[in-house]
Amino acid sequence: MLILGFDSATSACSAALCHDGDTLAHRFEVMAQGQAEFLMGMINEVMEEAGKGYGDLDLLAVTTGPGSFTGLRIGLAAARGLALAGDLPCLGITTFEAVAAGVPETEWDGATLLVAIESKREDIYVQLFAAGLEPLSAPQAVLPEALATAMDCPSITEERVLVVGDAGQRSIASLKGAGLEVALSNALGTPDAGTLAALAARRWSPNSPNERPRPLYLKAPDAKMPKDGGRLRP
Repeated sequence: MLILGFDSATSACSAALCHDGDTLAHRFEVMAQGQAEFLMGMINEVMEEAGKGYGDLDLLAVTTGPGSFTGLRIGLAAARGLALAGDLPCLGITTFEAVAAGVPETEWDGATLLVAIESKREDIYVQLFAAGLEPLSAPQAVLPEALATAMDCPSITEERVLVVGDAGQRSIASLKGAGLEVALSNALGTPDAGTLAALAARRWSPNSPNERPRPLYLKAPDAKMPKDGGRLRP
């Protein structure tokens, strides 16, 4: 199966082309902004490097959030366009799952995994996982100082907590302040398209429903429409 995975949801941008578990081509760049200018270029580069055409693809995989509103729109719009043009199935995977899947099994070692993603505001996006990417909590947007109490899961107080994500340092400071045993994972703190494609390969089957990926928003956007509906003033 030939899978094209790509991500622009957080503070990086990446694309990868994978075939039956092997990565044929890969691009990854850390960037706070500018994904709109880079994503399609990265996608075209990995396709050209692997010598593949869009008609060769079997599946698309894209992150659905949470993340920046602009970054999510860019990735999901690209996914929709490519899926429609090529009549391709597209699997959406949350940012939490994509980041968690990048943590080596040797690091888990019985720990509860906390994925912490920057919202670029005071709060952070968080979700707890057990080994095997089993969710232990719902995705939430919480203030760092309320993190220990917001994670309503016994294992976070009974076991070692392994933290991964670009909001990891802020989360660790809060959890240590609550007296918990915490460690920061050495894994990448943002989604990577190679990991995303590998996770999609494990999850997808021909019988999977081909539903359009939808964004996972945990908070409303900062920008608000004017009360007059945005009408031009004389």
